[in-house]
Amino acid sequence: MAIPLPSVRTAAFEKLGYGMFIHWSLYSQLGRGEWVRFIEKIPAAEYIKLKDSFTADEFDANAIAKLAKKAGMKYACLTVRHHDGFSLYDTRGLNDFDAVHSPAARDIAAEFANACRNEGIVPFFYHATYDWHQEKFETDFPAYIDYLCNSIEILCKYYGKVGGFWFDGNWSKPQNNWQESRLYGIIRKYQPGAIIINNTGLHARGAVGHDEIDCITFEQGRPEPMNRNGMKKYLAVEMCQSINSHWGISKNDFNYLSPKEIIENLCACRKVGANYLLNIGPTASGKIPDYEASVLCRVGQWVQMYADVIYNGKPYMIAENGIDFAIEANGKIYLFIHNLGVGGHINVTTVIQKTYPKTFERINRKVNKVSWLDNSQELDFVQDKNGSLTFNAAGYPYGTNLVVRVAQVS
Repeated sequence: MAIPLPSVRTAAFEKLGYGMFIHWSLYSQLGRGEWVRFIEKIPAAEYIKLKDSFTADEFDANAIAKLAKKAGMKYACLTVRHHDGFSLYDTRGLNDFDAVHSPAARDIAAEFANACRNEGIVPFFYHATYDWHQEKFETDFPAYIDYLCNSIEILCKYYGKVGGFWFDGNWSKPQNNWQESRLYGIIRKYQPGAIIINNTGLHARGAVGHDEIDCITFEQGRPEPMNRNGMKKYLAVEMCQSINSHWGISKNDFNYLSPKEIIENLCACRKVGANYLLNIGPTASGKIPDYEASVLCRVGQWVQMYADVIYNGKPYMIAENGIDFAIEANGKIYLFIHNLGVGGHINVTTVIQKTYPKTFERINRKVNKVSWLDNSQELDFVQDKNGSLTFNAAGYPYGTNLVVRVAQVS
């Protein structure tokens, strides 16, 4: 069966590779996660009072865009409306439950989109479809869909070029008519280059949805290789993950990802050609927590070392070799190698093995050289007549551990 070719917008999206997710709304003032209203059954009348203390005093869209850039991220996605129904954009008369009508008196979405574009970061908008605030969601669903479509039209018409729309919540009422063709048609009319994503949730990772969807999602789980044989259109793949156990800030959540885990997850995504969308949760006033910013910057140093391969690489089909894998970029093959030891002295390093034989099958070209990208060190190798390549992967010199090391095959 034929494999469809990616559209221009989908091919461009795949090259973005690594993005920042930002969950921020009224729930951030409570510091107990983004689902706190639902989980703790906070009455609507009590929850909406949080709008009166939403100041955004420390929200700096320029600083966030600069952080994304320093982290090696190419796109950023802000929750312009989460399930609590509070909008970070001017809803232009649809209601006054938005940031413009709060003490902040600011259009956060506009600031975010402009700042991203100024830093060369592609802005995406997360927009909930499941809404706890709108009574019509439960009492008059067609009227709610009107409200949702009007909201998206505002974002399409008044916020400049948007890289994509990231929807979330259709899983809440799978039996209902969400009028997706109508909703996505608005985007295609005003933002034809925008990627459309509709999260299928934790229990339907990788599910294929409406024909206008451009990308399938793997929420909080590493993506699987995509078999596109016979598909109507080429679909991109994205894994989204939070830096800890909550999407919105949670003051008592200490379960943070390490730089090592983030690097390994990014690599696992790029192994199968998927994007990696990593979430952070600003404080009540809009500041990025110091630890989260520091971790992103640290990972950014690793990304910078291999930026061209990370962004432009496509999966290179070889025989499975455990967690190690190959990517092809600019006509060259790059091998991603895990679990190398650090050289040194027996009294200071637990692993002092100097080389690790690595074998990759079905390399479909003559190999002349294998070398590490980080220091250009050439590595001994042999290649048999069937294309099997075995090389001695030198461990890290004392003072270095890159978590995943990349070798160039030329």
